[in-house]
Amino acid sequence: MTAAASPTDYSAWLNRTVESHDHFSQGMIQRIAATFGEAAPADGEALPLLWHWCFFQDAHPEAALGSDGHPARGGFLPPAANRNRMWAGGRLSFIAPLAVGAAAQRRSSVLRIEEKHGRSGALLFVTVLHEYHQHGQLCVREEQDIVYREPTPPKLDSGAAPGAGHWQETIEPSPTLLFRYSAVTFNGHRIHYDYPYTTATEGYPGLVVHGPLIATLNLRAFCRAHPSKTVRQFAFRGVRPLTLPTPFQVGGELGAPGSAQLWAGNAQGVAQSAELTYA
Repeated sequence: MTAAASPTDYSAWLNRTVESHDHFSQGMIQRIAATFGEAAPADGEALPLLWHWCFFQDAHPEAALGSDGHPARGGFLPPAANRNRMWAGGRLSFIAPLAVGAAAQRRSSVLRIEEKHGRSGALLFVTVLHEYHQHGQLCVREEQDIVYREPTPPKLDSGAAPGAGHWQETIEPSPTLLFRYSAVTFNGHRIHYDYPYTTATEGYPGLVVHGPLIATLNLRAFCRAHPSKTVRQFAFRGVRPLTLPTPFQVGGELGAPGSAQLWAGNAQGVAQSAELTYA
């Protein structure tokens, strides 16, 4: 993949900053816990890792959405007309636990914008920095990678299936799981719940499992297998989509002291790869 000159000047979007406020309320925590089939943490307890993605969601009215269900292009993020938007991955540092039942703030800014050309056509990469504060302290620092690609057939195979690793869980995704995760993240992207749109317009064979949902399940599997370890950093990258109704596995293996490699995938190959550090 080589860099190419972009016909659009995106410099006006660089370093744009917005601040959001939310409250990790018990009502919302109960819904997230039910989505994952877990007990809800009590007020004052630590918010489970990556559950913060269910908060700080902008409440765009339907009239402000594009045909794909995402917010219409432009605004805080640069416009990318006639392209499909995907959450490609990200890097997180967990500095201090976020607490359930308390208010929190998120400060977001656009770090990088880069246009590239690859086998699938033009790709616009946007990296957004999110910093989450609670009680005046920085708790989570996150770089989120968003990619806008020209409409092309999705990549459905990535080679050999992932190995068994040192731990592994099998996930059987259902339309209800995808619907509930879309609901708790206020995600209107139609590929997660609208089968006719998903198959006829975007070319997937079935409803698409959310990338952040896969990452959350993958990190949860590590925490279940290693309850005494404290995750410090987590980085993940999408390789290809996972679609219903095919089950998939999340697992990984410990590497050098204080590090681990994680993956999610099935017989068609790895769909998401990740690495983390822990104490």
